[in-house]
Amino acid sequence: QVQLVESGGGLVQPGGSLRLSCAASGSIFSIYAMGWYRQAPGKQRELVAGIFSSGSPNYADNVKGRFTISRDNAKNTVYLQMNSLKPEDTAVYYCNAELSIQREAFRRGFYWGQGIQVTVSS
Repeated sequence: QVQLVESGGGLVQPGGSLRLSCAASGSIFSIYAMGWYRQAPGKQRELVAGIFSSGSPNYADNVKGRFTISRDNAKNTVYLQMNSLKPEDTAVYYCNAELSIQREAFRRGFYWGQGIQVTVSS
C-alpha cells in the first residue's frame, strides 16, 4: 500500500530553521499534488503549503515569506523549508498527497502521513 513518511522535525529555538521531508512510496503511478498541514493542541488542522506537479506553490498567509515548499518528482518527495520559526508554528505537521496507484492509473486518491512534531521554544 502507499505510505507517506515524514522526517526532519524536532525542537528549535525561535528564529531558527527546520526542513521537513515527506517521501511517498508504494505502487504509485503518479503524484499530482502534495502539501503540508499542521495541527496545534486545541486547534483545528490547517493547510500550511501545497504544491502541484508543475511546481506551482501556495501558502497560508501566516507562513508566507518564511516557509518554502518544493518537490522532487523523481523521488516522490516534498519538502518544507521553514525559516524564522515562531512559537506559534509549534504543531504536529502532516504530509498529504493526491496520487494515483499503478492498478488504477486514472483514479486519484488522497493519502496522509502519520505526522511529525515541530516545537519552537527557547
